[in-house]
Amino acid sequence: MPAKIDGLHEEPGCLRGVQRLSAAALLLLLGACGGPDSPVPAPAEPEDTRLSVYAVNYPLAYFAERIGGDAVRVTLPVPAGVDPAHWRPAPEDILPFQQADLILLNGAGYAAWVDTAALPNNRMVDTSRSFRDRLIRIEDQATHSHGPEGEHSHGTTASHTWLDPLLALEQARAILVALITYRPENEAEFRSHFILLERDLQALDEELTTVFKGLGDQPVLFSHPVYQYLARRFVPDARSLNFEPDQVPDAAALAQLRELLTDDPATLLIWERKPYAVTVEMLESEGLRSLAFVPGANRPPEGDYLDLMRWNIANLSRVLPAEPQQDPPGDGA
Repeated sequence: MPAKIDGLHEEPGCLRGVQRLSAAALLLLLGACGGPDSPVPAPAEPEDTRLSVYAVNYPLAYFAERIGGDAVRVTLPVPAGVDPAHWRPAPEDILPFQQADLILLNGAGYAAWVDTAALPNNRMVDTSRSFRDRLIRIEDQATHSHGPEGEHSHGTTASHTWLDPLLALEQARAILVALITYRPENEAEFRSHFILLERDLQALDEELTTVFKGLGDQPVLFSHPVYQYLARRFVPDARSLNFEPDQVPDAAALAQLRELLTDDPATLLIWERKPYAVTVEMLESEGLRSLAFVPGANRPPEGDYLDLMRWNIANLSRVLPAEPQQDPPGDGA
């Protein structure tokens, strides 16, 4: 009579003699008993060993991508068409920030949501910390509404620091130090990438210096109070409005503009993106020429940070000769 195995009275097929097999062989044999239709386990996905970096705006993400190369995975979770400065993340949007290896902050009060979110302090990098004493304070900031962000003000500190390429370079250097701290084995690679980025930012600074010299000392108006660092470097006489490119100025706004032009006779108005054609014509009747200089806070639909800034510079170079503006490579906020 056949021996019993764990209550089995028979030893059909491949179980005969199983009592003489080792545990490992038994597992292999049982798998073979499954037949040709048994599912084959999928191979495990290779582990992603890159450094996980989350950024609050596109310039920081771009700098991290340039410096980190293949050693980092950079994420900017702000939806397209939304200004990262006023983005309000849902709880599920904050969780990936909490799990990231590094969180890149712009500082200067930018992305105010980070002040109330439970983020790990030891992984946050304030990229404007080194020039905190050079941040621009804003007095009497008005509240206004535009876009999906709704009603808001631009805070008590000017925050678009990267519009001064030399400040952007300091922010990039802060990112370099943070990446080296977390991945010292990649230091040589990070530094070589940084040198190339440094050259690009210095070239942007030289080109902006040259093109703004073409304006001389004439006053310049900016459609929105986000250009303070650009103006401090390159425009001696600058004033900011609260005009929106997707809104035609009403009678009250035009009256305020005329009053401003009486004391400060500007001939150029710089916008965050191209305004409506009817607005352009309306302002031309007031003696103002409109020009777009896209800040690039969010990722452009086409091209990258350098492409966008070079388009801005090319557009500025058309201020003096009466040439038509080109369409930007992207309409990033």
